[in-house]
Amino acid sequence: MKVYLSILALVAVALGSCSAGGTDKSKNNAQSVSEESTVKIETAADQLSLYLPLLEGKKVGLMGNQTSIVGEGKEHLVDVLMREKVDLRFAFAPEHGFRGEVERGEKVSNEVDEQTGLPLYTLYGGNDKQDSIVQSIDVMIFDLQDVGARFYTYITSLHRVMELCVKHNKELIVLDRPNPCGDQVDGPVRKDDKFKSNVSFHKIAMVHGLTVGELAKMINGEGWLDGGKECKLTVVPVKGWDHSLIYELPVVPSPSLPNHLSVRLYSSLCLFEGTDISVGRGTEWPFQVVGHNDPVYGDFEFIPGEKSGMVKHVEGKGETMYGQDLRSLNPDKQKFTLKYVMDFYNAMPDKSKFFARAEFFDKLAGTDELRKQILAGKTEDEIRKSWQEDLKEYKIMRAKYLLYPDFM
Repeated sequence: MKVYLSILALVAVALGSCSAGGTDKSKNNAQSVSEESTVKIETAADQLSLYLPLLEGKKVGLMGNQTSIVGEGKEHLVDVLMREKVDLRFAFAPEHGFRGEVERGEKVSNEVDEQTGLPLYTLYGGNDKQDSIVQSIDVMIFDLQDVGARFYTYITSLHRVMELCVKHNKELIVLDRPNPCGDQVDGPVRKDDKFKSNVSFHKIAMVHGLTVGELAKMINGEGWLDGGKECKLTVVPVKGWDHSLIYELPVVPSPSLPNHLSVRLYSSLCLFEGTDISVGRGTEWPFQVVGHNDPVYGDFEFIPGEKSGMVKHVEGKGETMYGQDLRSLNPDKQKFTLKYVMDFYNAMPDKSKFFARAEFFDKLAGTDELRKQILAGKTEDEIRKSWQEDLKEYKIMRAKYLLYPDFM
């Protein structure tokens, strides 16, 4: 007989007596969670007693990577499951691979994890074996650390896993993790399927303010899976975290986001990927410096080269870039802004060349309106006003799926 733990029961266990709303509605009350903090956060993966019983006697698959860790010792979830005698059959790897070493956009091949011997398959870039391997199990586990931006492809992988589970009538257990930018909801909401892509898969705000568990509930609840079907979903929640807390990731989520500051700046700087402007890939400071090969952009200089995970797709490789050094900024104070994109657009002598990859810029933005507004000379305030009504509607939808207290 199959045993299902309800989401509400798990939330009650994890959150104790915490209310779902909170009383302080201030938008500026976010606080940082550091090693010195008295706040004790336990990710879902840390709470073995909540999910190991769901795996007993079942054949299990995993979607995970280097962020799938357990405890302060940062033991990989695969090692924990194997030690607990879980019948783990395979793992799916997202963009950047199972160990997080594959460069952005590069094909992730089917292989075997060298450290454990576990068969690995990819959902990134397609995989003709995915149906047969999902048919071979009873339950899938999803455990990836998202960074809170719509264009981060780990949440696209979540959707694909959910589709496979629905197609083959399998259970899905999402082991939830805090959103390091979960203290904000901002940016344009993707509405038109014309702009749907790996980097803009869902009809959510650019900075979506959800954990992967909350997003999984939204995907189910809004009927976004094929045919409006629902996945058999259990979300194991985080304990001790809410949307007012700024969480510093214990493990690098991908090669170009090496620290807390890069994660907090990512949503603002990723739009540059639709231009020829460098965001520091190929340096020690990706997503912490911005520049182009013309001194008009600033006095700070850097030269992109080749670094691990940043070799094939490096803007301005070998050239001197001039621009802005953001490395001294306080990570916890960084929120989504158009300032950097608009500063560089306004400084460019020939503005017709700014959107060198216009189609990709529009996919990142989830709309072509943002690009057209910048070209029309709109200010950031004017642009922000244009997406407020959509944001308001999105926040109402979002509220239905929150698992943690929210103060926005």
